[in-house]
Amino acid sequence: MAEAPPLPLALTMGEPAGIGGEIAIKAWLARAHEPVAPFFLIDDPARLHALAAKIGADIRLATIGAPAEANFADTLPVLPLENPVRAMPGHLDTANAPAVIESITRAHALVIAGQASAMVTNPIQKSTLYAAGFSYPGHTEFLAALAGIDTPPVMMLAVEGLRVVPVTVHQSLRTALDALTVESIVTKARITAQALRSRFGIALPRLAIAGINPHAGEDGTLGREEIEIVIPAIAALRAEGWHVEGPKSPDTMFHPGARATYDVAICHYHDQALIPLKTLDYDHGVNVTLGLDFIRTSPDHGTALDIAGTGTAKPDSLIAALNLAAKLARGG
Repeated sequence: MAEAPPLPLALTMGEPAGIGGEIAIKAWLARAHEPVAPFFLIDDPARLHALAAKIGADIRLATIGAPAEANFADTLPVLPLENPVRAMPGHLDTANAPAVIESITRAHALVIAGQASAMVTNPIQKSTLYAAGFSYPGHTEFLAALAGIDTPPVMMLAVEGLRVVPVTVHQSLRTALDALTVESIVTKARITAQALRSRFGIALPRLAIAGINPHAGEDGTLGREEIEIVIPAIAALRAEGWHVEGPKSPDTMFHPGARATYDVAICHYHDQALIPLKTLDYDHGVNVTLGLDFIRTSPDHGTALDIAGTGTAKPDSLIAALNLAAKLARGG
């Protein structure tokens, strides 16, 4: 008996004033010359037709009633939204918030129902959603609420040759360091290690935990955070049986030889994680949410309102997110 083809990926609309629609169109067109995992887009077909004409993209859209109807090879499959979309590239409109939220919730529901293999989310503009009464800090927290989980999910960023996890994310450096605790490091590192094992197929994940201060504190002479926070966290993780090294001096743990010794770098604040990753490969970064009971990836960039509708947005990060989601759905 022939093996059934893999389920398509559910791709959300994202902020309609941003570049999500454009990069989705370009990702579909790119399938002619590079591997692109099959997906369907939860969006407004009329908006996409108008957008394709604006950027000069020759596409064939197919409105579908269910993911099983998607014929990705010949058409860009679009599952229409019930909420209307009034989109003008680069111009935000809070009236679009219900459609943005609907796209996310429907993608989640289809994945949970076994009609899509994973969800990939285009970037959202959180300020627009907040103005419409959205009560979550962002995508990740909203997805955690949909999943009904209590432990906050973990954001991992990945490119070829490097995976990073920031323990604290979108807060000032001062408040991030104040918020850092032994338990916060242990919790995020544990979720990361479990996901590397279950989703990525790495039987014995190797974790490298960064120091906080220059030279990882140099035995307390440049700060005691390593002694009081990081080293106890490492000891706790080792006691659970995880392979953990550190604290690593942040200025020496990202060169090629160092990266070869671990599967993920656990960093303590946003830029400590993101600067090396974006320096290594700016265009192909993927955001992977760990700790959910389904697979979710997204491009590692924002809505790019300044270039929306100009035809200049690159689909590279979205293609990488689609392909990684499909790989994880196959078991890593």
